[in-house]
This record gives sequence, structure tokens and C-alpha cells, in this order.
Amino acid sequence: MKTIALITIALSTLLACSKGSTLVPDDHIDSTMSAAPFSYLALGDSYTIGESVDQKDSFPYQLSAALHGAGLQNPTIIARTGWTADNLISAISTSGITDKKYNIVTLLIGVNDQYQGLSQTNYRTKFVQLLNTAINFANGNKTHVIVISIPDYGVTPFANGNDAVIGPQIDQFNAINKQESDKAGVQYVNITPISKQAATDPTLVAGDGLHPSAKMYSLWVGEISKVVGKLLK
Repeated sequence: MKTIALITIALSTLLACSKGSTLVPDDHIDSTMSAAPFSYLALGDSYTIGESVDQKDSFPYQLSAALHGAGLQNPTIIARTGWTADNLISAISTSGITDKKYNIVTLLIGVNDQYQGLSQTNYRTKFVQLLNTAINFANGNKTHVIVISIPDYGVTPFANGNDAVIGPQIDQFNAINKQESDKAGVQYVNITPISKQAATDPTLVAGDGLHPSAKMYSLWVGEISKVVGKLLK
């Protein structure tokens, strides 16, 4: 299957701001990666598209590069800066790929639900819906769906020292997605402890003072690839 990348590009750095979507044609994709046997769909928000870093430095592309030898394709990405769980659900319904199946599906969503002050009850409901959608994309293979925890942006310069408020709220949203992931029987990778390292290492934060740097994403990929690599064997 040829890969299609639905990704977003813009100048805004705030979590609540949106990027415009664009479809990357097949001739812009490395043909050797396109020939790889394992297809990959990444669902999320700014953390999935890699706001403020080059496309190749986003975690889905770094993951694909790290596991290219194991046959992982370039990712198909449905993500946008500022998207909540509700926004992602709406975008998937109009993506034109709802009938497609993928070998690997990652899901990282929820930071904008927290940032916008949306209810945790709504997040739980919509996260479960997204989990079921991800499992369907994975052709019912629950173990090939990988949920990634929400990073703690409270330690970044953008948060302006409000980690004592933001951190516990992020933990509450992560408790929800971890509980529901366990119930559903999907894989779960907790990158939140890694994200907290940005409190003492500014090189882990992108130039916008908020989003992860390429270095931070590479640390995430170190953990995610342990799970995905086993699935590709």
C-alpha cells in the first residue's frame, strides 16, 4: 500500500491554534520506504505532526526511520495543532481513509482537552470512541494499537511556571487514557516522565518554547520503538 500523509503546516505555536491540512502526494515519499510491508497510521494533534520541528523530526517519521529495516512504512498522519479528541473524531470521519486498514496505529490525544478546560468526562467518552476507531483501523488487532501518554508541557517556558497546576491535570487525563487503554487491551507507552526532563534540559524544547524538540521526540521513539519493533517481528 502506498503511503499518504495527511499532515499540517503553519506558523502558530499555541496549543489552541490550528494548522491547515495538506495531502502529500506519493512522489514526495521515499520509494524504498513506500515499498515496506508494514503500514502505519498516526492519529493525534501537534505532538503527532511535530509542531515547530521538521517533518522528518516528528515522532512518527523518526519511528518509521528507526524501524525502516524492520519494514515500517512512512506514516499516514491525521493530526492538527489545537485538536481536541472531538476535533480528531470529526477529522477522521472526513479523512477519506475510514475504509483502510493499517498494521500499526498510534494515538496521542488529550492535551488540548486539558488546555481548553474541557471536561474529563467528555474526554473519557471521546477517547474510548477514538480507541475503537483505532482498533478498527488496525483491522481489529488490538495489540497493534499503541496509545502514547500526554506529555507534561507544564515544565516548558510556555507554561510560565504553572507546572504545579498543569502537571496534576495532565496526570488526570493520562490516568483516563491509561485506564481505557488497559480495558481495551491495546499497547500503552508512557512518555510523560521523559517530557518532564525538559524542566532541566532546554534542548528538549523546540524554539517555540512549548513543543518537543527533535531530541525529545527521539527519546520518545526510543520507548515506542521497543513496542512496535516486537510487533513487526
